[in-house]
Amino acid sequence: MIWARPLARADSAASLWIRSSLTPEGVGLVRSGLESHALVTGLTEPTRELLAELVGAAWAGGAGDAAVIRYSRLAVENWFGRLGLSELGVALSRLLLCEHAPAVTRLGPHKFEWGRRTRVMGIVNVTPDSFSDGGEHADTASAIAHGFALLDAGADVIDVGGESTRPGAPPVSEDEELRRVLPVIEGLRAKHPEVVLSIDTRKAGVARAAIRAGALLVNDVSGLRDDAMLEVVASTGVCACATHMLGTPPTMQHEPRYDDVGSEILDSLELSLRRAEARGIARDRLWVDPGIGFGKTAEHNLFLLRRAGDLRLLGAPVLIGVSRKAFLGGLLGGKPPAERGIASAAAAAALAVEGTVDIVRAHDVTQTRDALAVADAIRLARNGGARFGS
Repeated sequence: MIWARPLARADSAASLWIRSSLTPEGVGLVRSGLESHALVTGLTEPTRELLAELVGAAWAGGAGDAAVIRYSRLAVENWFGRLGLSELGVALSRLLLCEHAPAVTRLGPHKFEWGRRTRVMGIVNVTPDSFSDGGEHADTASAIAHGFALLDAGADVIDVGGESTRPGAPPVSEDEELRRVLPVIEGLRAKHPEVVLSIDTRKAGVARAAIRAGALLVNDVSGLRDDAMLEVVASTGVCACATHMLGTPPTMQHEPRYDDVGSEILDSLELSLRRAEARGIARDRLWVDPGIGFGKTAEHNLFLLRRAGDLRLLGAPVLIGVSRKAFLGGLLGGKPPAERGIASAAAAAALAVEGTVDIVRAHDVTQTRDALAVADAIRLARNGGARFGS
């Protein structure tokens, strides 16, 4: 696939343009012409020649299947007008998706307006072998109590899972997974009918039963690869999140390799979204997750976090889970999962400041919400004083 990935933001200093005393219309006109650079990959010889001819003096260089170009909002609109819905035209037009958060998502009666603040998905692992909490909430009563505690701490979504997906984890039967998660979902829904519940599963049968019990989102770490799972999502009208995973939990950390981790994950997630759309699931019901730790080295994880803004090219809300992951332990000199809460919140805050994530998955909801409150406030700050406007 062809991807055009921004190398810098054209409007990073937009809040200062008011200093020029231009009218709002003038500021918009100037911003539409501001140039940034983009890396275009996946080019064939014909598309490379077409791109070079199209952009003219905006060609900055490159070789093989890649090129660097200069672009502005106005230029992209003009290029798309000439190329239309060709692969290259769509790739270039998606550069404009990186400038804003995706459209509103409706989860049952709830409306999630992205971009106003970064939301939090609280984790309830109903498993005896979770990497992070060691089965602390493996029984129904403690799992329900933990879900209530996460809601009180400010979680926007509660994600209930009954099968560990840590590296090397063995599979769990459908019957056992249902035995673990259904009573928890039913218990949370009974006391808090308004709660937004997510089911963390790779099994279509578990997803269907969980939706009947009240789940509004299917969080599928296998990337919605199963046709039966797509049928469940399509027929029930719920939302779904496609996660990138290289291989399966038992094999995913066996020397993961990529030629270009960013474009390969974009390829995989885009294919997941297209398969879902082909089954009648609109893209505004779909989320994406790059799968931090799911078939990635520590360096892969860090690179993906640094380039998380590229996921905006997919036009879907971005969910990222870094909470207590092993690569954070490595950065902290080997600290165990329970001592990675501050590092997890710091990673979430770094993403929020950049505006590259819409919802983070967290064990430590209180710490994460506090960190996000500060990060979102910094990102949304507009008042530069009387000379700059607000």
